[in-house]
Parts: sequence; C-alpha cells; structure tokens
Amino acid sequence: MNLRLTWVQPEDLVGHELRQAAEDGRDAHAIAIRWHEAGGPPPPETAGASPAPLPHLRPLAEELLTALAALPTPEHEPTPLPNIQALTPPAPNPPRKPADPHRTGARAPHHPPETRGSGGGAPGPVRVSGRGGVGESNAPLGESNAPLGESRALRDRLHAAWLGRAAGCLLGKPVEKLPLNGIRALARAAGNWPLSTWFTARGVPPELLAAHPWNRRSAATSLAENIDGMPEDDDLNYPLLNLLLLQRYGRDFTTADVARLWLDELPAGRTFTAERVAYRNLLDGVEPPLTAVHRNPFREWIGAQIRADVHGWTHPGDPVAAAAQAYRDAALTHTANGVYGAMFVAATLATAATGTADVHRSLATGLGVVPPRSRLAAGVRLGIATAREESDFDTVVDRLHAELGGYHWVHAVPNAALLAAALTHGDGDFSRSICAAVSGGWDTDSNGATAGSVAGLLAGHPDRLPEQWTTPLKNRLATSVPSFDGIGFDTLAELTHLEAVRP
Repeated sequence: MNLRLTWVQPEDLVGHELRQAAEDGRDAHAIAIRWHEAGGPPPPETAGASPAPLPHLRPLAEELLTALAALPTPEHEPTPLPNIQALTPPAPNPPRKPADPHRTGARAPHHPPETRGSGGGAPGPVRVSGRGGVGESNAPLGESNAPLGESRALRDRLHAAWLGRAAGCLLGKPVEKLPLNGIRALARAAGNWPLSTWFTARGVPPELLAAHPWNRRSAATSLAENIDGMPEDDDLNYPLLNLLLLQRYGRDFTTADVARLWLDELPAGRTFTAERVAYRNLLDGVEPPLTAVHRNPFREWIGAQIRADVHGWTHPGDPVAAAAQAYRDAALTHTANGVYGAMFVAATLATAATGTADVHRSLATGLGVVPPRSRLAAGVRLGIATAREESDFDTVVDRLHAELGGYHWVHAVPNAALLAAALTHGDGDFSRSICAAVSGGWDTDSNGATAGSVAGLLAGHPDRLPEQWTTPLKNRLATSVPSFDGIGFDTLAELTHLEAVRP
C-alpha cells in the first residue's frame, strides 16, 4: 500500500507554483512550457496530491521550482513589515494603550505557571475555572487601565467571539470543497435556502447526495442530526496554539518562537497547504522566514488568515499592533497577500473588540493596514462595494465568483473578498453574517469561522448569540493540541482575557 503524502511532493507543487506566478505577475512562460512538454500535470483541483504518484517527474520538478523561486516579485506587494507599513496610512484612531508594532527583536521569555498536575516537558496552558475548565489558574489577572466593568465586558465579548468562531466553522464544515452550485442545491433540497441553519441530509434526495457528497471528514460531526460539541478543526486549533504562544512567550514572541511552538505542540498531520510545507521546511533545517518561500506555492493561501484571531482579540483598540503581531505569526508560512489576509483580520478584530465600533468601521480599519494596491485590498474593496450595491446576497456571490473565480478556492484573495462582503451584508447580525460567509462557497469553514468571530465580538455577550448556534456546541471543544482537548469556550475566554489585559 502506497502512502500519498499530500501538499509537499515537488511534482504536485509545480502546477500550483505556475498558477501563483501567473497571479502575481511573474513571467513563467518558458518554465511552464518545459513542464507541460515533459507531461507535467496541472495542479490538483481540490486534493493535496495528484491522482497517481509521478516520481519520474520529481528531478525536473525540483529544478523548475528553484527557477520559479528566482523570478522577481512585484514591488507593490511586499512582504517585509517595514515595506508594508510604508505603503499604508497611519491608523485612523490612536491606540488605547501604548504598543510597539515592531516586536521582532530579543525579549525576555514569558513563562506562565504549568497546568496543575502536568508532567515534565514544556509548560502547559494556564487554566481557570469554568463549565468547561479543568482546574484553577495560579496566574494573576494582570493589571489593566480599564475599569472592572469594562474588563468584564471585554471578557464577555471574547467569550462570544470564541463561540462565534466555533459556530461559523461548524456550519461550513460539511460543505467544504463543494462547488457553489452543490452547496446551494443541498441546502435548497432541505428547505434551508437562503441558508439560515445547520446543513442536514434529512429530506435530501439520495441522487443529490451522491452528486455532491459532504466533506467526508466532517459530515459525521457537523450535520444538524449529529452535532455533539465542537469537533476538531484547524480553524480552532490555530487560535489555541496562538493562545499558548502568548502564554509561553508573551507579546514579544518572534517568528522563530512560533516555529518552536509548532514543533513542540502541533502534530504534523494536522497541518495543510502552506503550514505543512513550512513544517516540512523546518524539519529539513530551513529557518524562518525562508520557511515561507522554499517550495511553498501556497504562501498566499488562507492559512495565515485563519490564525489571526487571537492577535486581534488581545489588542482591543490597537489595530496596528494587532496586525504587526499577526505578521510575525504569518511570516513563518506566508508572503505578500497571504500575510495581508492575516493582518486584515487581526486589525478588523482589534477594532471590533473595543465594543464601540460597528462592522463597517471595523472592516475599514482592517483594510487600512493592507497595501492599497495589493490584490487582497482590491478584493476586500470589491466585496464591500458589491454587498453595499446589491441586497440579494446570491447575486453578490455570483459577481465575486465571476471576478475572482480564477483563484484557487483556498487562496486568501477571493476568501477575504467574500468575508468582507458577508460581514457587510450581515451588518452586525450574527446569523446573517455566518450564513452569508458559508453560503458563498470557497473555503466555507474558514470564512464562517472568521465571520463568526467578528460578529460574536460585535454581539458583545454569549447570551446575545442565538441558541440554535451555541447550544449544540455544548461548551466543549475537541482538539489534538495538547492540554486543550475538551476545554470549554468560557474557559478559553478567561484565558484570552488574561493575555488581553496582561501588561
């Protein structure tokens, strides 16, 4: 039996890298001719590997990947943080507390107390009491300039954000990888279009289920008839890891610290696309930031964007610092538009976390940290403008797919555009926001998760989220991230609040 290792084999990467070169304006015509004349396949449409092994193409693939990496990249889409910040205007609002957006240098390590009862090795996450907790915290709350009532309000917003992220992710899980027409057909057959509740197989004709099968990894845990708590998903694993990152290294963490944490705590099999390539590069001895560019055609995909929430949640009112923190995380795996997606989400969330901004101001602030001539900024502007012009969201989605459908369905640009459109259309309403994000296709669970995070913050309190979304979660999250399995969202809110108010 052959083991097909996805997302990393050179012969599976060339087609993706050629596509990436066409998108970012690099001239790879001669390289493409060599690949196609040798019988090289196009990139797999949805899977991480070609249907059959192609080891005879591997030497040529390795040569061409090196040649593709040497092609110059466009100057208006830089990756270094100073270059990005030079292209963006100052933050529209001053930060609520001093923060250094350039936390990239040496810092004193931050070591939280170990989880009570944990064994040797690296310290586990601090735990606090709660319905889903597993112990009490030994850590001080830290000090904040905010009054006690405001501090409690932030904790409630964070609780709603965690629940919102989980609910939006879970809504999108069964239809991940499905084409837009399949998503619409399945929901319509169940009487659930426009989308307003969980997907279900009940009442859906067998022939339609055969034509558009649910995501095989998710259907058993994410359809309405079988949801029992929040199942594991990388869209929730990464916020857990970044919470652990702040507990272990503090806000002054470096990109190398992110790499150390992943090697310590993240199972390699739970990584995909750019994250798996970067993980492979680390094991090969490649150090950051080269981990993001060495044979990594997925470096502008959505992976860094789904890791940005904790960076925004812990910087309420300081979008520039949130974006800079998200940058240091993203730089391990992504470049250019892949990094911008993370910065956009972090700054949007940092603004929404204040409790004083609506979704439109939050999105505008998020867009303000992204180079204005970049494709991601153009996509976000397109999403916002289209949602403002057209009240029917199916029409909005059709326009976005017509404009941006040439990108891979996991690329950051179309997904950021759809996210911005869904949040604009939702206008702060939680159900409308997550349902719009998922109903637009592409990376359904990731977009649903981020939309739920933003809309949860804007709701401001877990009790303001509809019970149809929160009750099935049962305040329980499954994960393979050590020490977090089974944790409650109330406990996660407490832990995140500690990091948000920590001096």
